[in-house]
Amino acid sequence: MKQKETRSVEAEGRTVQEAIGKALSTLGVPRSSVTVWVLAEENKGLFGMRGAKPARVKVRLKAENKT
Repeated sequence: MKQKETRSVEAEGRTVQEAIGKALSTLGVPRSSVTVWVLAEENKGLFGMRGAKPARVKVRLKAENKT
C-alpha cells in the first residue's frame, strides 16, 4: 500500500497574508491548492517597538483525488 506524501510548510511574516505568501512561494502552488492554519497572528508591540511578534502559519497541500 502506497502512502501519499503530504507536503506542508510553516512560515512567518509581518502579517498573516505575508506569511501565507511566503509559504505558497516555498511550495510553488496557488492559494486554491492549499489549506491554511493560522498558528499566531502578528503582534506589533507597544508603539510598534518592543514585543513585536511575527505572524505564523502552517500551509498544507490539499489531497488530490485521482480516479
